[in-house]
Amino acid sequence: MTALLGIKIGMTQVFDQNGRAIPVTAIQAGPCHVTQVKTVEKDGYQAVQIGYSSTRKANKPETGHTKSLDHTPRYLREFRTEEGEFEVGQTLDCSLLEPGMLLRLTGTSKGKGFAGVIKRHHFSRGPETHGSDHHRAPGSIGSMFPQHVLKGQKMPGRMGNDQVTVRKVKLVDIDPTQNLIFVKGPVPGVPGALVEISSM
Repeated sequence: MTALLGIKIGMTQVFDQNGRAIPVTAIQAGPCHVTQVKTVEKDGYQAVQIGYSSTRKANKPETGHTKSLDHTPRYLREFRTEEGEFEVGQTLDCSLLEPGMLLRLTGTSKGKGFAGVIKRHHFSRGPETHGSDHHRAPGSIGSMFPQHVLKGQKMPGRMGNDQVTVRKVKLVDIDPTQNLIFVKGPVPGVPGALVEISSM
């Protein structure tokens, strides 16, 4: 299994051998360091915790937790793994990946603020003429029984800023000199956002 953290750079395009343009997203992937290995005997499950980037604003618990490294990572994320795959202090970078492989990418989607049901849930609008007052309103939100709004009802509210995972994303190209990877299509989040990268 491959586990990496990276920063979304932005979108561009590359050309394949036939000259066709492929839309890709550039991600600065790694280098990351293994900060903790969790085991079934000690923690109840098998996982690896990796750190990415560095920060100068670390408190004492964070500094002590990563004392095996020469810096305190800014980001810490955990990935489920199989036994014996990683060691504390191990360095992970994009050299673990190969063009053509499929990845699972997790990021935080763009926040769009408060939105109505037409934008948020793709409701149809009401009539504009014949004295109608029902233009962009949601309509009925429940029946007479049980006399309360059921959970999960689609209503206006905050849109975006959610954790989003995209699967089976094709890795198109790698630039190991700059720790850049290029994946086909869009990736959740704004440029500069953290992306979790793992193999399928």
